Order: sequence, then structure tokens, then C-alpha cells
Amino acid sequence: MAGARGTRIPAYVWILAAWGLSRTLLLLFVFKVFVFPGPDVTSDISVIYQGWYEVLRTGTFPLDDVTWQYPPAAALAVLSPALLPFLDYASAFFVLAFLADALVLALLLYAGGRPGKTLRGVWVWVAGVALLGPTAYARYDLMVTAVAVAALLAGARRPRMMGALAGFGALLKVWPVLLLVGAVREDPVAGEGRPRWPRAWSAAAVTGGLIALVFIAAMPGALAFLTFQRDRGTEVESLGALAFHTARHFGWSGQVLLNYGSVEFLGPYVPLVSMLAQALSVLALGWLVVWRLRARTWSASTPADAAFTAVLLFTVTSRVISPQYMVWLVGLAAVCLLFRGSRMAVPAWLVLAATLVTLLEFPVWFSHVVASDALGVTLLYVRNGLLVAATVTAAVRLWRHTVSQPPSPELRPLPAQAARDKEVLRPS
Repeated sequence: MAGARGTRIPAYVWILAAWGLSRTLLLLFVFKVFVFPGPDVTSDISVIYQGWYEVLRTGTFPLDDVTWQYPPAAALAVLSPALLPFLDYASAFFVLAFLADALVLALLLYAGGRPGKTLRGVWVWVAGVALLGPTAYARYDLMVTAVAVAALLAGARRPRMMGALAGFGALLKVWPVLLLVGAVREDPVAGEGRPRWPRAWSAAAVTGGLIALVFIAAMPGALAFLTFQRDRGTEVESLGALAFHTARHFGWSGQVLLNYGSVEFLGPYVPLVSMLAQALSVLALGWLVVWRLRARTWSASTPADAAFTAVLLFTVTSRVISPQYMVWLVGLAAVCLLFRGSRMAVPAWLVLAATLVTLLEFPVWFSHVVASDALGVTLLYVRNGLLVAATVTAAVRLWRHTVSQPPSPELRPLPAQAARDKEVLRPS
């Protein structure tokens, strides 16, 4: 026991030291003690978020602002700086982002110290947020990721809590609903009836429905984001945008403009590419449904592995791949690598590499991306190529481990109590 503690304590010390140093640098950048290269990433907070804050505090959503493209519970994140009235809006937001970061670290450290777990995932979080740079603290995605991480870590022992957190997260920024693709169900004891649906699904539906109803009843415009999101085009950092970055060198007549709150391509064939991206998202959903129906073996890491794969699929097929989306992937990759048996090590490292390239394309050399010059296009091909490689690798590994691989004694579907004892659960 003493030897085990002797090897563990230095790891915690190194983790806390690396986290503290890297996060101090992030705070120095967002508070502008140091100036980070490229455009000011904090302007979204001091201008856009604060503008929404002024509207939301009157009791209505920004009905006339097409840049408001978020589910109703996002209002809570935008209003959260009111919790620190002694600070100005932007400063309070950065402090709250820092606290959300610290919460994720604490959750990962606690989970990583449990039997059968490892601290690899904690290092993924420490490194990933640092690699994204000040953008991580200048968007509310880190707060959403904290909810998602808490949901996944709760899933094995408290499925209802997982569902409630996933439902709440989905009303913050939609994507946490994908955590439910890997939710498990408990088999009934012999003779006690048919198998039940995952309790996480029902808890998510009830929680999400109740919160949505409260917002709809209390604040006008709670569902306005659906229209604004529908009308978005192809953002310059997305996978589909690579076609137009390349086409600009061959005389394509379109242009790059600020549209619906992001820098997008406008011009010939853009609606077609946007439609193709949406079609790919539908295909991704279809693949996930088929996987869920055919999965035969379920290990302790499968819920996290499935969630990570699902979010990767919908990220790469999206019309928009904003830099802050990398926070989602880093958080889910961190949870996966807490499990010794996770098959997601290679996709996680690919995501970390993509996060570093994301920092270079935004904000460092974003002007080159907008100009579609050689440097900007190369960065996008590398970043998006890494994300595609991570997605394909994750999907193949998830399928092989849960569908193609013959059930072994350790992974054979088991009754509920035995499943809990062996940390093996069965899909619905």
C-alpha cells in the first residue's frame, strides 16, 4: 500500500503543477496581461455575451439577434457572471470558466484514483485545454463540458443522474444529448419481467422537458434559436469549407463574410455543400442507431467510448467546426482514457494534435484561413484531417470491440448485479 501511494502522490503533484501553471497563463491572456497573437478572442464575451446578458436580464431572449443560436438553458451560462457582482461582466465570466475547468479536473482526479482507473485521462484534460489557448476560457463551452463530464462519470452507478445531467446539458448546447447513445440498462432479475429501457433516457427526457417548459412559459423566444440555427451556412473552418478554400484558387466567385455570428462562405454551391453536410450528419445518426442495435458486448468504458465517437461523428459532419468545439472532444477523450480498457487512446491523441493545430489556425493565423492562402489552407487540411482520422479510428474500434468481437467470458451479457460487480453492462 505504501509503495502504491508513493507512486501516486508524485503523479498528482505533477498534474496539479501543470494545471496550475497552464491555467495561470490562460488567465493572464484573457485578462490581457499578455497579448495573444491573432484576433482578440475575448471580444465575444465583452461584446456579444454581454449584449445578450443585457437582454436576458429583462426576461426575454434576444429575439432580433440571429447570432443567438443556443437552446434556452444557455441563458443560465450567459447570466452566470451575475453571481460575481463585484467584478465586471467579462472578468466574472473568465473566473467562472476557470472554476468550471477546476471542477472537471477535480472530477477526473477523483475518478482516476478509483480501482480499475488510470490518470491518463486527467493528463488529456490538462494538456487539451492548454493547447486550445485562451479560446477555452472565452466561450461557455467549457461550462457545458463540465456538465457532460459529470454526466458520464455518474453513468455507471447513477444512471438517472447521468440522464438528468445529459438532459440539462442538451438544453445548454444540444450535443450532450449524444452522451445517451451509450447509456446502459439493467437486466431484470430472472422471472421479473422484460428488460427495461435505460433509466438515463427517461431521466433525460423528463429533465429536459421540464426545463424547456419552464423557459417557454417564463421567457418569450425560448425556441427562436431553431430558426437562426437552421439558416446557418458553411463556416470557413468546417470540413465542407475545404472545397471552397481550394476552389478559390481556381476562380470560384464566392466570398467570405461574417454571417449568423460566424465567418462563412457565401456564393455558388454553398447551399449544396451545407445540405451535404447535413446529410452526412443524418448518416452518422443512422450508423449510431445500427451500432446500438447490433452491439453485443459492453465493457466499463463503452458508454464513454460511444459518447466520444458520437460527438466526433457530429463534429466532423457539422457545417461549423468552431475552435471551442475542441473542448467537448478533449473532455470526452479525458473520460475515455480514465478507463484502462478504453479503445480510444489513438483517437484521443489525434484529438490533442488537432487541438494544437486549431490554436494555430485560430487565433494565431486566422487571417490566413480567411484569405485561403497556402498556410491557412494547409492548417485546415491538417486539423480537419486529424479529426476525420480520429473519427474513423474511434468508430472502427467501437464497432470491433462491441459488435464484431465475439463475446468473451469477461464481456458476455450478464444479469444486472453481476454486471455491476464486474463493471460490465449490457446495451438495450
